[in-house]
Amino acid sequence: MQIVSNPKVESVFKDYPKSVSQQMYYLRELVIKTASEIQGLEKLEETLKWGEPSYVTKHGSTLRMDWKAKKPNQYAMYFQCTSRLVPTFKTIYKSTFTFEGHRGIVFKLDEKVPENELKHCIALALTYHKLKHLPLLGA
Repeated sequence: MQIVSNPKVESVFKDYPKSVSQQMYYLRELVIKTASEIQGLEKLEETLKWGEPSYVTKHGSTLRMDWKAKKPNQYAMYFQCTSRLVPTFKTIYKSTFTFEGHRGIVFKLDEKVPENELKHCIALALTYHKLKHLPLLGA
């Protein structure tokens, strides 16, 4: 799999406060690792959308991640709010994650991220346009 990264993304990661940096790099690593495990996924683009690290694939829905100073004890992974992604995640993982409307999964800085479940959500986002016609996105 080819990873195409906008150099400005790294500067965003480096600008996160030390208290958040490790969690943000962890999410980034999880996205890249998950993408590399998806059969047939040839290219992952790492870019900035709305100034936030974002990940795009040919057949996927953009996913973003960020930490915001106005909510310093949390960070989040965001999905396209018009997609069926977060509603599907809420059905499958309602007691596993904390959600922000139809657009995000929110994590507390001091909590352990449920890795396998989040990787499943990431995989669904990165392949969304191949799955959007399936009940529960084929999950």
